[in-house]
Parts: sequence; C-alpha cells; structure tokens
Amino acid sequence: MKASRGTLGTFGGVFTPSVLTILGLILFLRVGFVVGSGGVGQAALILGLATAISVLTSISLSAIATNRRVRGGGDYYLISRSLGVSFGGGLGLVLFVAQAVSVGFYCVGFAEGAAGLLPPGTNVPEQAIAAGAALALLALAYLGADLATRFQYLVMALLIAALVSLFGGGIGLVSSETLASNLARPETSPGFWALFAIFFPAVTGFTQGVSMSGDLKDPAQSLPAGTFAAVGLSTLVYAAAIVVLGGTLAAPILVEDPTAMKRIALAPGLIDAGVMAATLSSALASFLGAPRILQALAADRVFTSLSGFAAGHGPSGNPRRAVLLTGVIAGATIAAGNLNAIAAIVSMFFLISYGLLNYATFVEATAASPSFRPRFRFFHARASLAGTILCGVVMVAIDPVSGIIAAAVITAIYQYVRRTAVPARWRDSRRAYRFRRVREGLREISSEPSGPMDWQPQILAFTHGLERRERVLRFASWISGNAGIVTGAMLIDGTGLSSEAHHRCEEAEAELRAEIEEQDLDVYPLAIATDDLRAGMATLVQAWGIGPLRSNTVVVNWLGEGAEASSTAELWYGRLLAGAVRLDQHVVVLDTDEAAWLHMMERPRDDRRIDIWWFEDESSRLCLLLAHLMTRTEEWAEATLRVLAPSSEKDAGRLRTQLGRRLEEFRIDADLEVVVEPTLEEIGALSHDAGVAYLPLRIEGMRLEDPFGRDLSETLARLPVVALVAACGDVRLTEKEEPKPALVDESSDEAETPSPDGSP
Repeated sequence: MKASRGTLGTFGGVFTPSVLTILGLILFLRVGFVVGSGGVGQAALILGLATAISVLTSISLSAIATNRRVRGGGDYYLISRSLGVSFGGGLGLVLFVAQAVSVGFYCVGFAEGAAGLLPPGTNVPEQAIAAGAALALLALAYLGADLATRFQYLVMALLIAALVSLFGGGIGLVSSETLASNLARPETSPGFWALFAIFFPAVTGFTQGVSMSGDLKDPAQSLPAGTFAAVGLSTLVYAAAIVVLGGTLAAPILVEDPTAMKRIALAPGLIDAGVMAATLSSALASFLGAPRILQALAADRVFTSLSGFAAGHGPSGNPRRAVLLTGVIAGATIAAGNLNAIAAIVSMFFLISYGLLNYATFVEATAASPSFRPRFRFFHARASLAGTILCGVVMVAIDPVSGIIAAAVITAIYQYVRRTAVPARWRDSRRAYRFRRVREGLREISSEPSGPMDWQPQILAFTHGLERRERVLRFASWISGNAGIVTGAMLIDGTGLSSEAHHRCEEAEAELRAEIEEQDLDVYPLAIATDDLRAGMATLVQAWGIGPLRSNTVVVNWLGEGAEASSTAELWYGRLLAGAVRLDQHVVVLDTDEAAWLHMMERPRDDRRIDIWWFEDESSRLCLLLAHLMTRTEEWAEATLRVLAPSSEKDAGRLRTQLGRRLEEFRIDADLEVVVEPTLEEIGALSHDAGVAYLPLRIEGMRLEDPFGRDLSETLARLPVVALVAACGDVRLTEKEEPKPALVDESSDEAETPSPDGSP
C-alpha cells in the first residue's frame, strides 16, 4: 500500500485541536475551584509550573519534529525512533491509555455541565449523559479525521463566543478588594500539589497535534508553529481567567459552584455552550489521537498480541479497530465517575510521557549524531534535561506512591520488550558491565540494517613524520564532529611477524599515544609493521574495526615538498587513494604548511569561515557534511559556513534558487554564493582568507585532479588550508520518504507485512 500524504495544515491539524483541548473542561469547570481553594497567587504559580513543563516539552518536541520525517503515532513514533523500541513500547502503551482515559475524563466533564441545563425534576444520571456523548464521538472518530476536523471549527466559534462573554462581563466587575482577599491561600486548601494534579490536564492538550502527525501535510513546519501558538494563547487566557475570577467572586463561591463564571458572564448561556463544546472537542481530539498511537505501536509489532490494531480503513488508514478499543477504555473511565480522581490519574500518565519525550530528545542531542540537525533554532539539550527533571519532580511531589508505581510500570514494560529483543544483561563488576554493554551494543548494531542516514565517521588518519602528524590528527578529530571514532595509524617499515618489528610498533604506539594526550585529542593510536606500505594500508583499511564498526573514511596529508612530491610519487599516491575509494572508503586529503596552519589556529574563533566548493555530486555533499561536523567542535562552533557554487552565467539564477532550497532541506545553515565561471586566480582570491576550504577531489585512474579537471598543484598553491574530499558512494543529507506502517483496508483482517528491507 502506498503511503498516503496528510491533508491537514498548521491551523486545522495542530493549533485548533491543541487549543481546543487546552481551553476545555478545566478552564470552564475547575479553574474557579483552583483559584478559590488555593488563592490567586497559588493558582498563578500552578499555571506557571504547568506552562513551564509545556514549553520545555514543546521545545523538545519541536527539535525532534524538525529533525526527522514524522509519521503517524505522535509521541510514540518520535521516542521509539530516538530511544529505541524498548522505551517506545513502554511509552506507547502509557500514552495510548492516557489519551483513552482522557476521552472518558472529558465526557464526564461534559455530563457535569449538561446535567445543570436539564429541566428541574429530570432524573438523568450524569454517567448516562457521558456515555451517550462518548458513543456520539466514537461514531465521528470511526468515520475519520476529516469529518471530525470540520466539527472543530464549530466548536472554535462557540469557544470564542464563551470567552468573549466571560471576559466582556467579568473585566468590568474586577475589584481590587476582592482580588486582594483571594490572593492568599485559604486555611482549608487541599494543598498545592493536589490542586496542581487537578489543574495539570488543562495543559496536556498541546500534544494533540503530535498525535495527528500522520495526517499533516508538513509536520516539521506545522508542529512547532501550531504547538507554540496554542500554548502561548492558552496561557494568556488562563492567566486572564485566574485574575478575573479571583477579582470578582468570593472564594467560597468559586469552590462550591463549578459554574461560578456564569455569574459574571455577559450571556450565561454561552458559558454553558462553551463548556459542552470544549469538553466534546477535547474528548474528540483524544479519540482521534489515542487510536493512532495504538495503530503505530501495533504496526511496529512491538507486542504481537496488538498486531491486529495495525489495520486501517480507507486511503488515510483510519484505525477503526483502535477507535473501538479506545471507546471501551473511555467507557470504563466514565463508569469510575469521580472527575478529580480521574484528573490526577491523567496527570500522572501525561507527566510520564512528557518526561520520556524530553529524555529522548536529550539523549539524541547529546549523542552527537551527524543526522541530528533540527531546524528548530531555540533548542538546547539543557532544556530537554530540565524538562525531564521537572516532570520527575512533579510526579513525586503529586503522589510519591503513584509516581513510583508509574515508573515501575514503565520499567517493567521496558525490560519485557528488551528481553524479548536482545539477551538479558547482568553485572559482574564495573569493568565487566561496561564490556558487556559494548559487546551487546555491537551485537544490536550488527542485527539492524544500516543506510546512508546512519553514517557515522569511522576515521583512519594515516600519519608519518612528527612534523605534520599533529595537523592531520587534529583535523581528523574535527571532522569526526565529536560523534565518530578516529584512529591515528602509523605504518612502520619492517616485517610484521618479527619480534623486533613488534617491539618497534609498541614504542611507536606509545609515542603516538603520548602526543595525542599532550594535544588533548580524541584519537586512538595504532601502529603496525609492514614491508610494503601500499599493501599494508590496504590491509589495515579492510581489517580495522570490530563487528559492525569498520573504517569508512581515510584521512591523509598531501604529498610533501621536494623529492617526496615528484611526479612518480604523485602517481603512486594517486594509486593509493584510488585503491582506498575502491575499498569503500571516503578519502580526505589535508594540504597545508606550518605557517598557514598556525595562521588559521591564531585567528579568533568567531572570525573563522569554512568554504565548501559545490559541484552537485556525492563528494560535494560529503564536503558539506564534514564542514558541518567541524562546527560541532569547540574550536569551530562559532565559524560560519559558505557554499561556493560555480555556474555559467545563464544558469546562475536557477542554481542559486535550487541550491538555497537544498540547503534548507539539508538543515545546515550556510551562506550561499554562486560564482560565474571562476578562474584559478578567482578561486584563490575567494577562499584565500577561509579557515579551511573544502574541494571535491577527482581521481581519474591514478591521476588526481581538482573539481575543474585541472592539475592539483596549481590549485593548492593558491589556498592556505585545503581539504580535498573524494566520496566512495552515496552521501545522504535528507531522509527519504519512509513507507507507511503496515495498514490494511477494513475489508481485510490481515495487515500487510513489510518486506525485510522495509519496502511496501
């Protein structure tokens, strides 16, 4: 089945469901209770803390959403692709249950508001009203997201009318005396954390857009924009409601009358309409989100007993089976009946999921993977860490027992999924545990298919001679971007099987290790003996590594001067590099002399620039990626990137537009300059003041040429520090469209089974 593209935009797919869920039940039926029970000051503090969790989690969500293609499954999809199936499986179950329970929670709130509108003497149980509402919403969700989304706009109109009625009538009645009397916490207050647990479901709606990610046209654009707009607007509304209610009504009224805001509204009937519309809309949003989480979880086959819920109906893959299960859980929640108790349970579930989402983002950011390049510019790993800690602290503060039980449930699910996927772990000692982790990590990597997007720099930096060794090793560590593994390799002349050669290798390796430690480089030393340097290099390239960790990039210095740079030596050198490319190794050649290197190192870090000469080929893409990885190091973090693209005068405008769009897709910030048919002198003039200039390297037979097909020596003479790059194969800077998880039409009881290579 072909993956269907979403149809919803930022307003209809993210902002509207999020803001309607946030401005729902708690706003109309519980904010007054929180203000009356805790005082205006404490209510404002509760709002601030809840908003802090929302904002920090939204930052994490935006980072992940703008770093990868987001498919259906929302939070579950993002976390499972960041922390793996074990964390994802635990979160997926918890988040599905939280969303399904929320349906019942909002339906109970709807019934509470609707019961007050019935004629006196009417004896209709609130649970029956809630059950009827749940059945109606189940029908809407069963028919699909498009119909449900159209229903949202009617609710939005009613909600706006209710808010206008509330603030239009209440603002004029605000009294400073009343506000002052309600400012402090009453003596009979149930406590800060009890009130926080009741209030917190108010802000959980900001993830509704994430749950609908599979139905969005452009998730990476819509999720951050829609989520932050919803959080910002709703925070202002809640803050205004706290002030208006606290400044107009006495605390006992706010505590005892859930519909107290009707007393100050211009049109009390609009408040009733807003209550019912908002609660129904919130319930519907959860009714749409929960089944899609379960569907994604089932499609990944984390739990085989849930595989039947991967089935979908129609071109959009509407998860009707999962909708029915959501309805069953909502019914059980309605049967429980106690709104405040349900609110506390929902709070705990969502705090767990938000904590895991923040933790997943923190892990992804600190892992320094080259593919982690979020377009969201306000992200920092510390924000995700703060969100993780804050969620954990709040969970324990609300109810330590429930927090511990919730953490235990997640841990149990995590261990279950992990044990079914890989061998169990245990500890013998600290060193043995670390060794086991490395061993099992290698086994896990070996069992997983890899592609260009999984590429990590595994660098063999060949060094010979003390004079230039430090330069090539430091450069190799820069282009690893604090993400890969760099090995400094020395080839010692001699027969590798002799004890004398072995002793010489040990001495050379110890010397190299001392130099690496002195220079504070993240490089592993290695020395081997060989009586044929070319054969030794070829053998080392093929043999280096363990398990799935194999060399994929060779870094060398350019030929020296004098006899070393003779034409015969250059042919031998070209043959060597051509052989490395044939062995599936990217090749990077560093050319610089001591004076140019020292000049570069002495330049202020905020005044450094990296030039990338672009020729729309794999080597150019590798140049761009390596330059980007350099900016992840402390020495180059403040450097700017500049892409220089040669072009004919006729094609310059088109190339500038296309390449600008490509850089945006690559999620790499760089200045772009199109150069019309540059001469050798112009190339030197343009990049002479660059810290490093990257040039694609052409290897024609045994000849080495610059990207223009000219002799390298002429080009290199005009540039101070040059990195020549030859890619051995595919270099991908953007994700390809992934096939949609296994979905089937409702007419079939069996889900499609993806082929082993992931193709549909």
